[in-house]
Amino acid sequence: MSAVQNESRKRSKKRYVSGHQGKRWKGSRELELGMLGILITCNMNERKCTAEAFNLLNEYADKLFGPEKLQDSKGSSSSSEEEEGEEEDVDVALKKEVAQLQSSGGKRERRFQALDSGANNVIFIRTQNLEPDKLVHHILSDLHTTKKKKSRVILRMLPVTGTCKAFQEDMLKYLTTFLEPWFKTPNSATYQIAFKARNSSHNKREEIIKSIAGLVGKLNPKNKVDLTNPELTIIVEVIKAVCCVSVVKDYTLYRKYNVQEVMKEDAPKPDAAKMKTDPNAAEQEDEHNGGEAGKEEEKKVAEDEKTEAQNEEKVDKGEDDGE
Repeated sequence: MSAVQNESRKRSKKRYVSGHQGKRWKGSRELELGMLGILITCNMNERKCTAEAFNLLNEYADKLFGPEKLQDSKGSSSSSEEEEGEEEDVDVALKKEVAQLQSSGGKRERRFQALDSGANNVIFIRTQNLEPDKLVHHILSDLHTTKKKKSRVILRMLPVTGTCKAFQEDMLKYLTTFLEPWFKTPNSATYQIAFKARNSSHNKREEIIKSIAGLVGKLNPKNKVDLTNPELTIIVEVIKAVCCVSVVKDYTLYRKYNVQEVMKEDAPKPDAAKMKTDPNAAEQEDEHNGGEAGKEEEKKVAEDEKTEAQNEEKVDKGEDDGE
């Protein structure tokens, strides 16, 4: 009899645990198609990264767009109270965010919301009623000028100004229209493509880069690949089934939009000859300009990719591009 009761208790416990977990995931908010925002990478501390992101984004959004105003029953009018200091406790900062979301009655979403990105060490901050690319560029520009250390765990801040399904045909169809403001005749620019895939096995880096480079070439033959100092960078970040895209300026100047690197003192410019061995040069210039990569460049692809990925090694630890 005791054995039967024991088995019954185990079953009840399993039902409770599975039901509890189901409710938890059902209620979680994730990155989805149609969202705009900012992808932020960090080093194994997503909670602290989220708190730092709210403080940093609100500080500069207030300067650029003015204080946030919430019209709710309790009369909240600004989010400036969140920026009490960089040393503010992480739990306190996150509890404030939740409390203010609840006080708004859920009818009006705040300008910054932290969502699950779908990848480890990457958070997604959804933005409302502002331009994420303009905000991120403003932050990096100020940090690059002042060299003030305003973050400890945030690594890269990548704006997301468009999303589509993470299949090659869908990506090319979406980008055909999305890229027109920058690259369609009469507009033209020098450019590079920064592609990254997380938890996605069906996208091959080389194929995607060549396809996008070919598309840009069709929009205007005057568009040229430049990996040394491009005018524009096309950022393509794939996470699971969502492709996040944006076109940004000063990607090289602001160290691939790496906050920690931007805050460091400027280092001597890298040798242009070494930059030419970048694997993207072979992939993008061959497709766009009609040439073929030399054998020497092909042999150096693996070595150069390791060099480029040094700043992101910790971010991608335990998480391969093809998984």
